[in-house]
Amino acid sequence: QVQLVESGGGLVQAGDSLTLSCAVSGRTYNIYMMGWFRQAPGTEREFVASITRSGGTTGYADSVKGRFTISRDNDENTVNLQMNNLEPDDTAVYYCAAQSIPGRNYDYWGQGTQVTVSS
Repeated sequence: QVQLVESGGGLVQAGDSLTLSCAVSGRTYNIYMMGWFRQAPGTEREFVASITRSGGTTGYADSVKGRFTISRDNDENTVNLQMNNLEPDDTAVYYCAAQSIPGRNYDYWGQGTQVTVSS
């Protein structure tokens, strides 16, 4: 099993920056890909960013490209999401997720952390 705990959410103003962190524990050697997703009220959960175990490959949703940066520290077992120039549309609950098999669904999910961006 893998446990994921997010932190760093909060209330900020448009244009501000915020960094989310995901602490990963358990059978971390099974993890291939880590990702961040978000879900705003009344919407489906959507992909935000992902990073492979080596950190060599990252992916971003078009809506956050150039503003968000995902990184991982395998020694500290953390995955961070640096969010710059935040917009009200970024308001959502942000979830950290882990994928053990390439191409398959994410297997493990955190409880989420709320990010609210005021205009």
